[in-house]
Amino acid sequence: MDFTLVTDGLAFPEGPVILADGSVLVVEIRGGRLTRVSPDGEKTTVAELGGGPNGGAIGPDGAVYVCNNGGLEFFDAAPDLAVPGHAPHDYVTGSIQRIDLASGAVTALYDACDGRPLRGPNDIVFDQAGGFWFTDLGKSDDWTTDRGWLLYARIDGSFITRVRGGMIGPNGVGLSPDGQTLYVAETHTGRLWAMDITGPGELGPTPAPWMPGRLIATLPGHQMIDSLAVEAGGKVCVAGGPDGGITVFDPDGTHEHVRVPGEIIVTNICFGGPDMRDAWITASGSGRLYKVRWPRPGLTLAFNG
Repeated sequence: MDFTLVTDGLAFPEGPVILADGSVLVVEIRGGRLTRVSPDGEKTTVAELGGGPNGGAIGPDGAVYVCNNGGLEFFDAAPDLAVPGHAPHDYVTGSIQRIDLASGAVTALYDACDGRPLRGPNDIVFDQAGGFWFTDLGKSDDWTTDRGWLLYARIDGSFITRVRGGMIGPNGVGLSPDGQTLYVAETHTGRLWAMDITGPGELGPTPAPWMPGRLIATLPGHQMIDSLAVEAGGKVCVAGGPDGGITVFDPDGTHEHVRVPGEIIVTNICFGGPDMRDAWITASGSGRLYKVRWPRPGLTLAFNG
């Protein structure tokens, strides 16, 4: 594959969202902002979000909904390698934010569920009913690490619920082409899980009390995985894996890896273009955004900008 560098100099970019005019929205976790990248690579700040904006998606009202993890400490392991760490000293809570693309106005939609603060909201996907699933990866310090959660909420601020807990760093989340299966990538274990959807915000029983869903695969060795996107044919493309890139899973667990040359921390992929074969990939550690022609079309999301 031929990877084209769209732009660089981003402050740990994630959550790419394709817009109708060909530009791409990305969050900058280290920069605390939502940024629009034009096709020629020009960067424009859409909104200052604070904290640690992590994953984004277009909602049914055309606004952008962002999972804000509340902030992370970063250190520079090399000149082109930023690495995220624990919660910063000024961390308060995570949140879900709504951003009006026309005005840049930011609304804090949720910062708690059932009286408990959100810890580190990470990634988000909308269903056809107009609600959204999102992961809460949790927070860590030198002594403790939170258990993670999968949640569901509505955009009017009226409903949020924890659906499944006990996960070890739930990160990427996506829906199957028929909308009946939810996929969740678990960062620290290198596992991809599948969960049967029975209704908006509702999941079927788990295979066992200690399993959040059906195990699709566990990557060998110590490999962490991040966000994901689903292809139109049902394959699940998960950022991360060996040497930085995209690991493509079939629902039966077989997988292959697509390397992004020269990159170590690859976090997100999204699809767009007339045939849905244009893929944008964030290499967060180096602050770069790439574009590549994917061999198969991506799945069209429920709502688009």
